[in-house]
Amino acid sequence: MTALAHQMSFDELGRPLRDLTFCVVDLETTGAAISQGSMITEIGAVKVRGGEVLGEFQTLVNPHTAIPPFIAVLTGITNGMVAQAPPIESALPAFLEFARGCVLVAHNAPFDVGFLRHFSESLGHAFPRFEVLDTARLARRIVTRDDAPNCKLSSLAIAFGSTTTPNHRALSDARATVDVLHGLFERLGSLGVHTLEELQTFSSRVSTAQRKKRHLAEALPHEPGVYLFRDDKQQVLYIGTSRDLRTRVRSYFTASETRSRMGEMVGIASRVDGITCATPLEAEVRELRLIAQHKPPYNRRSRFPEKVHWLKLTNEAWPRLSLVRKVLDDDADYLGPFSSRKRAEKSLAALHQTFPVRQCSEKLPLAPSRSACVLAEMERCLSPCDGSVDLDSYALMVADLRANLLARADEVVDAISVKMDELSAEERFEDAGIHRDRLAAFVRAASRTQRLSALTRCAEVSAARREDDGRWAVHVIRFGRLAGAGVIPPDAHAGEYVELLRASSETVPAGLGPTPAATAEETEKVLRWLESPGVRLVRVDGDWVCPVRGATRHLAVHDAVEQSRKTLAPFE
Repeated sequence: MTALAHQMSFDELGRPLRDLTFCVVDLETTGAAISQGSMITEIGAVKVRGGEVLGEFQTLVNPHTAIPPFIAVLTGITNGMVAQAPPIESALPAFLEFARGCVLVAHNAPFDVGFLRHFSESLGHAFPRFEVLDTARLARRIVTRDDAPNCKLSSLAIAFGSTTTPNHRALSDARATVDVLHGLFERLGSLGVHTLEELQTFSSRVSTAQRKKRHLAEALPHEPGVYLFRDDKQQVLYIGTSRDLRTRVRSYFTASETRSRMGEMVGIASRVDGITCATPLEAEVRELRLIAQHKPPYNRRSRFPEKVHWLKLTNEAWPRLSLVRKVLDDDADYLGPFSSRKRAEKSLAALHQTFPVRQCSEKLPLAPSRSACVLAEMERCLSPCDGSVDLDSYALMVADLRANLLARADEVVDAISVKMDELSAEERFEDAGIHRDRLAAFVRAASRTQRLSALTRCAEVSAARREDDGRWAVHVIRFGRLAGAGVIPPDAHAGEYVELLRASSETVPAGLGPTPAATAEETEKVLRWLESPGVRLVRVDGDWVCPVRGATRHLAVHDAVEQSRKTLAPFE
């Protein structure tokens, strides 16, 4: 059987540095900022390939403005020198023609390229899509203080023995940058960096030993799936997912992987296994299941899906709220799951603040005869203990509480919002913040429960969506769990394919209460796909509906607050 030839991408083949043409450019300007009206006064460039100089470009530029005296002293370029020089309107197109087809190189490239791009666009020209290398940035990754005191061009020129001394004239500085570039290439070559792709993604934190493990990715396909890093004992170290297994795994050995623990993991790894999946969603779900199964030490998320908390509204004569670790088949109502006890306690506090349900833990008889507790005296409990409330009145309050868990959140939102306004009016902002966090925790939990429950009640939801490659991805979801996934072949009958997929999909029993037949995290991923644009429902076995007045409609405010808090800059 003849293996099919695979057309390798540039990322895999790589473009050898020795075969590429580089245009090393330097500018002199009237100032440091375009926003302050600074203009270009000189352009210098050197074109090189394989260590050989192919040509040079140099021109003064008339800035049509006075050159500040300190700039003239620094560069040696005076107003008289540029008086008869060509304007930027003719100098810039000439340079861009010189640099056509090259990789653009500059020392502190954002400065030079920023000026070139600005004036190109201001003249109505589209700036060419140059690939850009910054020798200053590259030097900071590999040059140590033993080599040079800093990464200024003058210091690097001395460190690499440049034949040209930088003197703040464009062509001289470009020539010095060429020598620095070649010096950097020599060092990188000894580290196993020989292509432009490897150079662009080089990081000193990826060791030579790690780079030599690139072969571990070569057997993986260019398909979506899950990858598992293993050590010499075949223990799973790390699990990840990607739309392109080979490209993603290869990046661990060649790209700028800045996470130190990932570098440590790659150093231990001796093998990478790939599991191809029909669709990206199937890959994400498989990743979650495998992480939960293997609990790899280098994965931080999703390792312990069983470690969750729930709020339970008990099913008894005098119901109460309880913090529990499992959902039971006891006909009670549950809110969750919560990934941490702290979030669950915040939601519990929000509910207790809104509904004066009893907080004692023992089971009460139909006609209790006890003394009231301090919560009753504070009017935070209806006090069934001492007969202060009858069964019907207590049941009406519990019904409202249950509705806020399962169908809406209005009473909790209104009650805590009033309290926050009162505290803010009294300038008790920290106390108001505590109530805000409680409310946010409850709204997110209620929204999650209501959305997940709507899907987990359905025995089956089958849906399809046309993906970016034009093919139709089909998923079969049963009681919130992904039971089957596939892509309709171009020559297949869509209806027949879906029926075959349904017939071969996993048989899934219903979960208890609101608990999905999978983990909550898996069902959320499935739900996000179902709610994405372009999804077409093929079959729905059950009622997939979310409450119109559900908690989700309150999420936008709390999400905005959370995002605002993340982006606030602290005081110096």
